[in-house]
Parts: sequence; C-alpha cells; structure tokens
Amino acid sequence: MGLAQYAVVAVGDHWSVLHDGNTHGDFATREAAFESAAAAATLALKQGHEVHLSVPGNDPERSNN
Repeated sequence: MGLAQYAVVAVGDHWSVLHDGNTHGDFATREAAFESAAAAATLALKQGHEVHLSVPGNDPERSNN
C-alpha cells in the first residue's frame, strides 16, 4: 500500500489539515484539526497504508493554540 501523510497547518488565524498537497477544513483550534486528521489517518491505516501525522507544537505568537 501507499503512504498517507497528514499535517496540521496554520492558515491565517485558523488551522487546517494538509493532505495530498491540499488543505482541508477550517478549524478554530489545533486540537480540532488534529482530531480530523486522526480520523482520516485511522481510515487510511485500516486500508493498509503507512501513515504519517504531523502536528506543530505550541507557538507563543499564536493566540488560539
């Protein structure tokens, strides 16, 4: 099977999930974006894919971590 990569990324003052070169979703918090990415990653894992999931740490410059 293939590799499924998901990355939680900041988009302006919100968060999104980067997958296959496109961002998906508009989340108010990093945690909400992570939950969405984890659900997608779980499905990919069940389909037999290797999964990479990346979430950035706290950034003191952002107010909605």
